[in-house]
Amino acid sequence: MKTLIPRAFGTAANLARAGSAAEYANDLVRRTLAQHGLAPQTKDTVLAPRSAGPTNPRSAKMAKGAKPTSATGMPDGASFTASNFSCTEGERRYLTYLPASVSDGLQGLVVMLHGCTQTPEDFAAGSRMNALAEQHRLLIVYPHQSRGENAQSCWNWFRRGDQMRDRGEPAILAGLAEQIAARHDVPSDKVFAAGLSAGGAMAAILGETYPEVFSAIGVHSGLPVGSAKDVPSAFAAMSGNPMPRASTQRAPAARAIVLHGTADSTVHPRNGHEIVAQALEAGPVQTLQTEDRGQAAGRSYTRNVTVDGAGIALVEHWEIDGLGHAWSGGSPDGSYTDSKGPDASAEIIRFFLV
Repeated sequence: MKTLIPRAFGTAANLARAGSAAEYANDLVRRTLAQHGLAPQTKDTVLAPRSAGPTNPRSAKMAKGAKPTSATGMPDGASFTASNFSCTEGERRYLTYLPASVSDGLQGLVVMLHGCTQTPEDFAAGSRMNALAEQHRLLIVYPHQSRGENAQSCWNWFRRGDQMRDRGEPAILAGLAEQIAARHDVPSDKVFAAGLSAGGAMAAILGETYPEVFSAIGVHSGLPVGSAKDVPSAFAAMSGNPMPRASTQRAPAARAIVLHGTADSTVHPRNGHEIVAQALEAGPVQTLQTEDRGQAAGRSYTRNVTVDGAGIALVEHWEIDGLGHAWSGGSPDGSYTDSKGPDASAEIIRFFLV
């Protein structure tokens, strides 16, 4: 998730000419990340962390009536467990945070998709989403992309086979969400997905390919659907030159909240605008757009909101001044976070629960 530079294409291109596309892609990503100090992790095991609940007790609000925090860092009655999901398209491990406030009834399910080189535990800590789960009675699911599926644990948003319905990772993630929602009696219109970077790009794909499963998505520092077809075009898209998509008839996509930093040098902010355009592409003809500027935690921002005729927000687009490739308002307990700026997690949940 660091800036990826063109020099890395040299050796990788030689490998491609030698006839090994997989070796080409892996070598490209490995060398580029290594140049920026992101050495691969040596373990690929998902275990619930010791402090699996709210990672910053000073800033985490406990839901009304929730029990005191235990020695594990979670409220008594909460759980953070590891499981495995499989279907015809493959399998993935995942973590589930079930809040102590579940006794009052769940208000929704949020699938959280981590970025490259991250883990579910890391993403949970940085986003502080488990604290919001307690506050809003939400079930949070953190799927895990293993190194066996991608050398740097990235969701494969740039592969054709992982950009369409009933195929690859979208089918796996939609199946996982449906299974867990059914198990916990979560209403079908209260299932959501959000992600950072590669995870954000995959959330955008889910919003377009499975709008009947995910009623809203959150895309932080992500990329539009179909903006790449392989590793070279992925780097082009990240630099702000996504592949053009053929104009075809599409079903309306899920409602979307899009957040991007103006100083993001890894995924160009232009991608945020493209995601917004895609989200509105098959929407209603008549909409109303409003814009406001504000400041939060030391960063100014511009927020554009597009609503339909009933006043329901279809898309919110946040451009956060000076923010790089990081989760806005996140906790330093996780990677790729910036404590300054609007609280991305809180804004995403607010948008979801309208």
